[in-house]
Amino acid sequence: MSAQTIKFRNKGVIPGFGITLGFTLFYMGLIVMIPLAGLVFKTLEMSWPEFVATVTDPRVVAAFKISFGVSFAAGLVNAFFGMIVAWVLVRYEFPGKKIIDAMVDLPFALPTAVAGIALTAIYAQNGWIGKHFAAHDISIAFTPFGIGIALVFIGLPFVVRTVEPVLRDFDKEMEEASVCLGATRRQTFALVILPQILPALLAGFAMAFARALGEYGSVIFIAGNMPYKSEIVPLLIIIKLEQYDYAGATAIALVTLIASFIMLFIINLLQKWSRSRRGMMA
Repeated sequence: MSAQTIKFRNKGVIPGFGITLGFTLFYMGLIVMIPLAGLVFKTLEMSWPEFVATVTDPRVVAAFKISFGVSFAAGLVNAFFGMIVAWVLVRYEFPGKKIIDAMVDLPFALPTAVAGIALTAIYAQNGWIGKHFAAHDISIAFTPFGIGIALVFIGLPFVVRTVEPVLRDFDKEMEEASVCLGATRRQTFALVILPQILPALLAGFAMAFARALGEYGSVIFIAGNMPYKSEIVPLLIIIKLEQYDYAGATAIALVTLIASFIMLFIINLLQKWSRSRRGMMA
């Protein structure tokens, strides 16, 4: 009995399970649960018809379509190119690799407003890249396409850093065995490699999508903020607050919050699936 007690007490480096658990619950309640509860309670001040009328307003619906649609498209782009970047960083050695590896994390450290201003300066009609498209009557900035570029910029690290550890742990002997059995490169990737990295890839996509859904700073400058064309949900919430329509702002925010919770739930399921697959392969 005493040995079991000692074993239980030595499980953690930091002593005091009750104190640390209490602090954790207090911190999560103060920082996360209380603000979210306030959001829900403020929305409950509206009647159901008022809530439905707010979130189904044509301008709000258009903003939801733009935010969800462009975020989903940016997540798909990041899933594809993020997998390629992770593959290159794991499988190859080349000059400047450490610099590129550090640049992947740049969107994490760079203030979003700085990123938005830089992207707008580059892709505006008189920008370095935008002027070449403007010559062919193609606009990038102040369109959903420009929003997508900003969301790809801020979402790429989520995919790269999620897929990269899985590729590092991948058993190359399975890949070599597939080649020895006569499989082509495409077959080896599709049937051997992809099934192993797919859970991590999906988790990275979900995190990039969830991050893009609530992005404001890097998008607000390049979006142009034109209703029904390039207006995003976070901006619409700010507009509602400036108009002192707090209930309307929280109603729109609640819909976004529910979508974010769904994405977090999916991410947790994907991570659980990934761990179970690794356990079976071990």
